[in-house]
Amino acid sequence: QVQLVESGGGLVQPGGSLRLSCAPSESLSNLNLVGWYRQTPGNQRELVALSTSVGTTRYEDAVKGRFTVSRDVAKNTVDLQMNDLKPEDTAVYFCHVRRSYTSTPFWGQGTQVTVSS
Repeated sequence: QVQLVESGGGLVQPGGSLRLSCAPSESLSNLNLVGWYRQTPGNQRELVALSTSVGTTRYEDAVKGRFTVSRDVAKNTVDLQMNDLKPEDTAVYFCHVRRSYTSTPFWGQGTQVTVSS
């Protein structure tokens, strides 16, 4: 079991920035897949960004060029830098990690991001 603690959500105006951080209870070196999903009421959880242990990344089309997922090895965190935020980015954001592509996924408790003027 990997415990995940998220932080950094909140209220921001359109065009603003937020940085989400996720601290796993296990070393990032053991987690081949790390990233973020988001969910709005009545909808399924959707991928936002993923990072692999070999350095590849994958982003939802709607966030490409605005969001950046990264691993901070020194702090052992998975971060999501979100720039030029839009009202449609409003959602609960969940940290997601896996030890391998076929292993059980672990989820954080979710952090609310609200983009509104």
